[in-house]
Amino acid sequence: MSRPYALPPGRLRASFALVWRGLRDNPVNSIVAIAASAIYGVASVASGWLLGRITDQVIVPGVRGEGSIGAREIWLAALAVAGVAVVTALSVAFRRVYAGIVSYDVQAGHRRAVTRRYLELPLAWHRRRPTGELLSHASSDAEAAASVFAPVPLAIGVVVMLAVAAAAMLVANVWLGVLGLAMLPLVAVSNALYERAMSPAVAAAQARRADVADVAHASFEGAQVVKTLGTSPQEATRFREVTDSLRAANTKVGRVSAVFEPVLSLIPTIVTLLVIVVGTAQVAAGQARTGGVVTSAFLLSVMAGPVGAIGYVLGQLPRSVVGYERIARVVDTPATAREPGRPGVRASSSGSSGSAVAPAITLAGATLEVPGPHGEIRLLDDVSLDIEPGRTIAVVGSTGSGKSTLLDVLGGLTPATAGTVQVLGLDAGRTSHVELARQLAYVTQEAFVFSGTVRDNVTLTDPGDPGPSDDDVWDALERARLAQVVRDLPDGLDAELGERGTTLSGGQRQRLAIARALVRRPRVLLLDDATSALDPAVEGEILASLGAVTDGDTAGAPTVVMVAYRPATIARADLVVHVEGGRVVDVGTIPELVARDPGFADLLQAYERDRS
Repeated sequence: MSRPYALPPGRLRASFALVWRGLRDNPVNSIVAIAASAIYGVASVASGWLLGRITDQVIVPGVRGEGSIGAREIWLAALAVAGVAVVTALSVAFRRVYAGIVSYDVQAGHRRAVTRRYLELPLAWHRRRPTGELLSHASSDAEAAASVFAPVPLAIGVVVMLAVAAAAMLVANVWLGVLGLAMLPLVAVSNALYERAMSPAVAAAQARRADVADVAHASFEGAQVVKTLGTSPQEATRFREVTDSLRAANTKVGRVSAVFEPVLSLIPTIVTLLVIVVGTAQVAAGQARTGGVVTSAFLLSVMAGPVGAIGYVLGQLPRSVVGYERIARVVDTPATAREPGRPGVRASSSGSSGSAVAPAITLAGATLEVPGPHGEIRLLDDVSLDIEPGRTIAVVGSTGSGKSTLLDVLGGLTPATAGTVQVLGLDAGRTSHVELARQLAYVTQEAFVFSGTVRDNVTLTDPGDPGPSDDDVWDALERARLAQVVRDLPDGLDAELGERGTTLSGGQRQRLAIARALVRRPRVLLLDDATSALDPAVEGEILASLGAVTDGDTAGAPTVVMVAYRPATIARADLVVHVEGGRVVDVGTIPELVARDPGFADLLQAYERDRS
């Protein structure tokens, strides 16, 4: 990445950096909001100055019967007050609208950054983190990180107001101006204490929100298990515990706010009362004019609310910094060898140099290690393999032997930690997912179906992208043996599928996922037990159809690597790869492995017994 997403160290530096980055990334809207807020500050001071002038030149002479105060003077005073009020109202409207735009744009930017990073990070990273935590980063953390930007323009405008108001109060009455300005250090100290007490409380509350999202998501995802096993009371207890913890954390935040926010509101009020008392005594002693006292008191009362906005900003800053830092930990996660968005990286082939045909897939010393509780765990161990184009390879092995891990590495979902993995000459660990997806399709056992139409689920294209034609979609459905099912639906390709494909059976969902892969006409097809829910006859028809993926040209058929359990499925493979303990035990045809690999022979007999 061009620059780190994380904020600089130190709470003050982090706060300034957070605000600066948000305003810098939304310059036009930020300038309009800040300018409108500054105009509001100047107009508020102008109204106080104008009220003092009207008091001295219109109201007091009129009450005392001094001079000739007629309708003209009264109307001019009223028009002046109305003009300032209109300017104030318009500035408030512009400031709120554009500050809101900035806040939501910043929030959207954080969501885009974190979700984009989710798509770039390998599956191994996702598997180590609960889904609720990932949802929390993209929702509540993004919202928290942007929450400070709604009041920031007002706070900046208040600074302008304070500068102009200080000058106006000092001009109107020096002593009252000094007394009024004495509230600023009191507010500053109170705000500093407020932020110091609020930061840890907000951090704890944000962490508890992630816990609640995680428990809730797990319960919703496992609703069927919860219902069938009758574990609703246990799930309710778990949810109650985390929500009680969140309530306690939020209550602590509320206690801190309950202590400091009234103090921040009370300081300007007390100072305003002191100004009125002292000013009244000065007027009575003939040491000050009534208009000067009115101007000072009015400006302080007008400033009380906006000065509170500074307190609100300082109260929101800890929450925003905490939310931002939680997002930054995701966005700044060290990249693997892969560089997303980069063109396909060509690597020198380590396959058989004497072969006339370059291998479609080459693994040379491919090793995968992941962190474990007691050190690194090796899931793949020095795997070397060459697969020729157009061949069908069955990967077999006992449960936990590394079959799915091998396909994850081939598909680039989990980059190997050592060795090389080449797919069609591309380095699978350093080529972007987009580039790999143009050449390779991966179908897992768990077929995910999106909420949408059949066509949308097969093509997976944006609304503005034409994508594959309907003829291509029907062709893929035919090969996946799902075409007749779709024709029987009321709207055919436009039939809406329920969330996660609840309107389809498990086998139909798997066939839909296979059609989704075939419509892309991949040169390499990875099937991780993708036909487990199908009967052997349908599975055989689908596997037989793979040889016609490229417009009936069997010479252009994809290279297929499939995790297989059924003997009939294994028998359709050109070669069998026997995997145990993350290592390739042997590679060959079924007769060859039966003759020289006792482990494979035992495995094949076990499969036969299961079939019987």
